[in-house]
Amino acid sequence: MKNSFNLLFLLFSLTFSLNAQDSLKLSNNHDTAKVPVTVSKSKWFDKISIRGYTQIRYNRLLESNPDFKSEQGDKSIGNNGGFFIRRMRLIFFGQLNEYVYFYIQPDFASSASSNGLHFGQLRDAYFDVSVDKNREFRFRIGQSKVPFGFENMQSSQNRLPLDRNDALNSAVSNERDLGVFFMYAPKKIRERYSSLVNDGYKGSGDYGIFSFGAYNGQTANKPENNNNLHVCGRVTYPFSIGNQIIEPSIQMYSGIYTLYKDQISSKVNTYSDLSYKDERYAASFVLYPKPFGIQAEYNIGKGPQYDFTSDSILTKDLKGGYITLSYLFKHKSQQIIPFIRATTYNGGKKHEQDSRSYEVNEIEGGVEYQFNKHFELTATWLYSEKTTSDKAKENNFQIGSMLRLQAQLNF
Repeated sequence: MKNSFNLLFLLFSLTFSLNAQDSLKLSNNHDTAKVPVTVSKSKWFDKISIRGYTQIRYNRLLESNPDFKSEQGDKSIGNNGGFFIRRMRLIFFGQLNEYVYFYIQPDFASSASSNGLHFGQLRDAYFDVSVDKNREFRFRIGQSKVPFGFENMQSSQNRLPLDRNDALNSAVSNERDLGVFFMYAPKKIRERYSSLVNDGYKGSGDYGIFSFGAYNGQTANKPENNNNLHVCGRVTYPFSIGNQIIEPSIQMYSGIYTLYKDQISSKVNTYSDLSYKDERYAASFVLYPKPFGIQAEYNIGKGPQYDFTSDSILTKDLKGGYITLSYLFKHKSQQIIPFIRATTYNGGKKHEQDSRSYEVNEIEGGVEYQFNKHFELTATWLYSEKTTSDKAKENNFQIGSMLRLQAQLNF
């Protein structure tokens, strides 16, 4: 019995050894035809990317007038201003499938009040729904930039001057609103728009060569205040001529803006329904800096504006524009761009108290120095002459000049 057991154990061991040798031979011969292969499927959250940027500023060096202020732009300009976080953006984005792209951008440096800083506020929250696999035809749904004006659509991360110009930026506070926009651009042009940003040529991003849409018209993060929608349209095209790229554009928007009661001072006369025509037409011209650059825009229109002679908010004409000249120097990963911008604007700002009246003439020039793709410094000299009128201060004339510094981190 014991011998039989030993014999069976010996036979079992010999069989196992032979099978193991055969398996090793098959493995060495890469005969894996019968071996199942597990393919991991990509999940939707694998397609989400995160990027962002932060801007830290100081505006008080060589300041000539501490009473000179910036209501719409950098609120740290002037008296009691100091080091200031102008922006702290996180951007969540991704192409979820062939037809759906999403983009969400909060800002964690928003000012909730005059004594409350660094609150989180939504800037963008939209998704692009394409109707073709090349994504040439798409609908943008949600809160996003209104396609009006090149500098308005240009990201603050890419723009040379530290703040946007008054002339076109007065059209849409924070450049954004809630609506639906149709956009079209051929695949090769979409690739060109992408390279103009990624290669450091200060592009505006991809808003199509043709776009039109409808939006609330009360500006971003504000509730709708009437039963009318704004409509807008834009036509543009980036031509390639040798090494240069030139992009001319025309754009417009039209609608009814209704004042909020808390933005009207006591005893100021207004229209009975607080509603005003809000309409603009603009032309843009851009010669991308390869190496010399020109960026110019001008707009005309109508909108609500304070009239101090009648102590009223009326629908009045507006006009203004700017021109920016620049020159791009590149050395390996470093980039230096000196620039100068001149701005003029005569009109109202509908989103400010009493639709404040403005007459602005200013010049800002400086240098942007990108040490690498993650860190850059900008130094500018600003000279501005500004006359504003509202109920509290009529014909408030201020002249200001200062050296402005900004450090920007890109990640």
